Amino acid sequence: MMQYFEWYLPDNGLHWKRLAKQAPALKKAGINMVWLPPAYKGAAGKSSVGYDVYDMYDLGEFDQKETVATKYGTKEDYLQAIKMLQKNKVAVICDVVLNHRMGADGTEDVMVEEELSTDRNQDIGDQQQIRAWTKFTFPGRAGKYSDFQWNASHFSGTDWDDAGQRGGIFRFAGKTWNRETDTENGNYDYLMGADLDTDQPEVIKETHDWGRWYQDTVHMDGLRLDAVKHIGFDFYRDWIRDMREYAKKDLFIVGEYWSKELGKLTHYLDVTERNLSLFDVPLHFKFLEAATSDGNFDMRTIYDNTLTAADPEHAVTFVDNHDTQPGQALYSFIPAWFKPHAYAMILLRAVGTPCVFYGDYYGIPHDRIDPVGGLTTLLKIRECYAYGEEHLYFDDGSLVGFTREGDAEHADSGIAVLLTDSVGGSKRMYVGTSLAGQRMVDAMGKRSETVDIGEDGWGEFVVDNGSVSVWVIENAQEYLYTTVE
Repeated sequence: MMQYFEWYLPDNGLHWKRLAKQAPALKKAGINMVWLPPAYKGAAGKSSVGYDVYDMYDLGEFDQKETVATKYGTKEDYLQAIKMLQKNKVAVICDVVLNHRMGADGTEDVMVEEELSTDRNQDIGDQQQIRAWTKFTFPGRAGKYSDFQWNASHFSGTDWDDAGQRGGIFRFAGKTWNRETDTENGNYDYLMGADLDTDQPEVIKETHDWGRWYQDTVHMDGLRLDAVKHIGFDFYRDWIRDMREYAKKDLFIVGEYWSKELGKLTHYLDVTERNLSLFDVPLHFKFLEAATSDGNFDMRTIYDNTLTAADPEHAVTFVDNHDTQPGQALYSFIPAWFKPHAYAMILLRAVGTPCVFYGDYYGIPHDRIDPVGGLTTLLKIRECYAYGEEHLYFDDGSLVGFTREGDAEHADSGIAVLLTDSVGGSKRMYVGTSLAGQRMVDAMGKRSETVDIGEDGWGEFVVDNGSVSVWVIENAQEYLYTTVE
């Protein structure tokens, strides 16, 4: 899967057209799923990345927030890009943000309880009245597709009192935060904007109605669910079930639960009956620790307490994303030198569903960040050669590796991966007797020598200091040279 956006894309409305044009190239590169950014109108209009949700029925069709098109283009452009992806047999994963609304059309006077920001279970002072931005009437759309309008009864809280011109965490009187959310700040139901009350019957119905409309309009193949730890865990359990039943297909669904704690991720999977995958956030932070420890990280432990190790079937692995890139709220960008290591570990192993970040593949001009070297080669190796039984050699504090034996269905398949966060060296690894007598070369171009595989299926593989080498048989290397641009 590729996350096909980064935060600082130009707001020229050309992104969907760019995607439609690049669909064949993405398929050729080895991408079989594309995660698209939120496509609906945000409060910031043409500058909105999509997470400041205003009108989820406006996919770049109505004159709202001083623009018809979104940052990415028009509805027509969006649907054409999806058509081109699916024509090229690339599955479409749509970003869904149901946690909050922003950019309301009007205010209401609401009685609230102010909450302590660090403990949302603790009230501050007496009940009070604020003026909240909670009326969403969508005058530019004028009831097309849905006549549903949002008001204060549909929300559980907000963070701005327009009358007093002050911020805070304001829970609406008579409302409670969702029963089970992340326990950070006591109860992390509230995140931003006007917080949806996902226990309210009209909200439940409207979010289900919208999901069905979206499926009918877009015909997506899967969903990326934003901020799942901020919504009652049972909500998405039921919503996902309804979406799959309505779509009459097994939509691929991944949720963003941003936590380093494996126990929180596995608990969420338990509550939701494992009907979705989660991004392996703990593994991302292991990559960061390894990359910033001056060679002192114990590489034997890089998969410890990660979702990839605990539940690989429901783990979506990634290196970075739009939130971790420089300048963003969850900034934790993996240093450039370690990116090929991390991508080798998510793309070439037999576990998890890997996600490639747009900013790593194309670069991030805003911050003068170049594309990750060797990433196109790693993608092609995954597509063509990373098959068969896996053997792990995470048995040294810095020098670790793994192999795949290959299989009969994929010609010339079978690989050996060796990497280090410190001093280079060699490691004897088993690639299988089916590769006996083969000569292997480093597809990453770091080492010039060859490795001959013995009759017993073993070989002695080498890697440079602070580097990663991926060994493939010579025939495979020749094919890579002709297919990787």
